[in-house]
Amino acid sequence: MKETAPIETLKGIGPKTKEIFLKAGIPTVEELLHYYPRGYERMESPAPIAALREEETAAVCAKLEGSLITRRAKNFPVTIGMLRDESGTIAVNWYRMPFLANTLQNGKKYIFRGKVTKKGRQLLLMHPAIFEEEKYEELQKEMQPIYPLVQGLTENLLKKNVKVALESTDSFLEWLPKEIQSRYQLAEIGYALHQIHFPKNEYELHLARRRLVFEEFLLFLLSVRRLKKKKEKEITIYQMKETKEIENFQKNLGYELTGAQKKVWKEIEEDMKKNTAMARLVQGDVGSGKTVIAVMALLMTAQNGYQGAMMVPTEVLARQHYESIVRLFEKNGYPYHVTLLTGTMTAKEKKAAYEEIESGKASVIIGTHALIQEKVVYRNLALAITDEQHRFGVKQREELLEKGNYPHTLVMSATPIPRTLAVILYGDLDISVIDELPSDRLPIKNCVVDTTYRPKAYRFIEKEVERGHQVYVICPMVEESEAIEAENVMDYTEQLKKALPLEISVVCLHGKMKAKEKNKIMEDFAAGVIQVLVSTTVVEVGVNVPNATVMMIENAERFGLAQLHQLRGRVGRGKDQGYCIMIHAAQGETIKKRLEILNQSNDGFYIAGQDLKLRGPGDLFGIRQSGMMEFKIGDVFQDAKILQDANEAVNQILTEDPELILEKHQKLKKKAEHYVMSDSGTLNL
Repeated sequence: MKETAPIETLKGIGPKTKEIFLKAGIPTVEELLHYYPRGYERMESPAPIAALREEETAAVCAKLEGSLITRRAKNFPVTIGMLRDESGTIAVNWYRMPFLANTLQNGKKYIFRGKVTKKGRQLLLMHPAIFEEEKYEELQKEMQPIYPLVQGLTENLLKKNVKVALESTDSFLEWLPKEIQSRYQLAEIGYALHQIHFPKNEYELHLARRRLVFEEFLLFLLSVRRLKKKKEKEITIYQMKETKEIENFQKNLGYELTGAQKKVWKEIEEDMKKNTAMARLVQGDVGSGKTVIAVMALLMTAQNGYQGAMMVPTEVLARQHYESIVRLFEKNGYPYHVTLLTGTMTAKEKKAAYEEIESGKASVIIGTHALIQEKVVYRNLALAITDEQHRFGVKQREELLEKGNYPHTLVMSATPIPRTLAVILYGDLDISVIDELPSDRLPIKNCVVDTTYRPKAYRFIEKEVERGHQVYVICPMVEESEAIEAENVMDYTEQLKKALPLEISVVCLHGKMKAKEKNKIMEDFAAGVIQVLVSTTVVEVGVNVPNATVMMIENAERFGLAQLHQLRGRVGRGKDQGYCIMIHAAQGETIKKRLEILNQSNDGFYIAGQDLKLRGPGDLFGIRQSGMMEFKIGDVFQDAKILQDANEAVNQILTEDPELILEKHQKLKKKAEHYVMSDSGTLNL
């Protein structure tokens, strides 16, 4: 079987299972093999029940004592019972598994593995996995993968089919040139794919991961260079004239732009006056005022008689920008029409938007990825802005560019990345940095504490809500079972509701909700209807809620420093003092040292640099910067050295063979073309 074969060619995958895999973005055997684990676990030796301790994950070899009973709780069944071994007993429960009452045999020993918690005075084994003794002994021989899951996709289904795919694939196409493999000591692709899924030890996992991270960076950097080469030839017809209105616009803002904002605006203005298309990245910390710079660029474009479009990652943010720009234009008496285009608009609304864009009535267009759909035809798109660039792939950026005749490009990012890495990652763009916050912004007050502080934190939240403010609470990102993540968040929300007065509105947001439901919750929070928002995921990028003053992050040790900094940037955006409470469950000097950096500084670029120093290449199980620079397996901070090696390799390859026409680069060329064409192969930058 070839790697490129459709997923349904694997033995045992019928129409229903195929649909589950497609939902997870796995259409081929190749995509399945590159569906990497998010972590690994070692199956520990079974322990006596009497030796179990709260909060640990443990295995016991035990029998059922008596019968299992199934009850309903929160609209789903919970199966409960007791386990016994020679040392004692422990309560056990499972969610949504009532069939266990008929499948587990009384008197027979099984291995039960799960998290030990406490209910009252009694220890409880939560939702344990169940194994035959022989099977468990087999699993102990190698590290077990833990995969990211979607509804219907289970660990067992993935493990089983990955094994079948690894055994059934005739040969793995080695596309990296031999000299690159040799120079950077990279494992062969077949070995890497076997070991990334089922490593025997950490050393073999390290070799496999290094190879796969290197190839991912290499392909991405090749696609960036391709974009750069394309742009270098671009003579734009949209050479703009400076307009005095920009000066008046700045005067009417009601506040003075910072020196950094003025400097960056000058760079953009000069770029847009040239006959070559601008290609610029604006990096600025959360709240540094990037949006007003984008509005000025859109205004200059409209005043020159052209169209400008800004693509943002979420509908809530698109609507917020749209309303803000409409207000600013009305306040200044500008005649330019602003159009909104998002995926959830009605067919009638979309049709009207398409007509406004094609006719040229729309001078400024704000929207989500709906802006790059086939139906959208621009009259004279002269400026393409992508906001929060880490959420869009290179391919999407290119698609927006292709909607115009070599328009100017402006990329906005609040992700603080050290310049050494930014130059590599954004190789097709000139870089501007807004490294100064507005003088009227109060620095966030930070607090790094352990779980014993939680009751005090709840009281503080209550006081802030009494003052008319709002609060974000970010729940633990990693759960024992992805399948029951939503219930765990709901449990936490219920716990918070009990801890806070009844009149405080506490609502949770989690990944299993439909987009429409998520949007409604974010809109209600932005409007002040919801006072406390509990979320399992990174809070919607860039949504501006000036009234939110508290960000409480549970299990702060599970996040990268740069990401924690981004989260706390969601608060303190108004005139009131902002607070960030970081609660860590795990102890240890390293954790305290990392979090202390956030206590000391509110400068995102300083924090990113410190994060880079702290995260070593040997840190196999380090914290991924979830939500930023979303490579499939690579992490810009953890794998900074591999990124630099991949960049060096790209320089070497393209210096020797700019068009990749040599025989030794043919497989690489084919792979790179496939990467650019593939939706799943582009970096969600």
